[in-house]
Amino acid sequence: MRIISGKYKKANLFSVPGKTARPTTDYLKEVIFSVLYDCADKKVLDLFAGSGALGLEALSRGAEKAVFVDLSDKAIKTIKQNISKLKCEKDCRIYKKRVSSFLIKTTEKFDLIFLDPPYDKNLVNSTIELIFKKGLLNADGKIIVEYSKNEKISEELQPSTDYEKESGRTTITILSLNKSET
Repeated sequence: MRIISGKYKKANLFSVPGKTARPTTDYLKEVIFSVLYDCADKKVLDLFAGSGALGLEALSRGAEKAVFVDLSDKAIKTIKQNISKLKCEKDCRIYKKRVSSFLIKTTEKFDLIFLDPPYDKNLVNSTIELIFKKGLLNADGKIIVEYSKNEKISEELQPSTDYEKESGRTTITILSLNKSET
């Protein structure tokens, strides 16, 4: 697992030990970031962050800061190792919390929100709903959801689907706010 582009290009990242984590493949990272294109000066939230690879890729491509949220001790340790390896501590914050608890308490708004929950745990819709309910996405922001193709995002939670792609057992959907809501 590595950073694909930007100032940390080709840096190898540590993976979360064990079989519970499911790192985003380099192919899917390429797909996601080719659609997003510009990460410059963006505020990034990486939910169910695992190794932190998506947030760190965004930082490498010019994002202003990244916030990582995960409940797993192994994930938090891995995120800290990766941040230390890239020497980007000043641009990062890490929260060892349930994603729902973090979202309920935060008032911060983000430009890019990466959402990569454990597969088939029915966390996709409830998390997107909480993001919208709390108004955590900036007007031109995007939610990038990586989830099992066995799950579906509720129609009511898709204000604007900018992009969708299936690859193997994974679906990537990029959502933005409906123009009438901004």
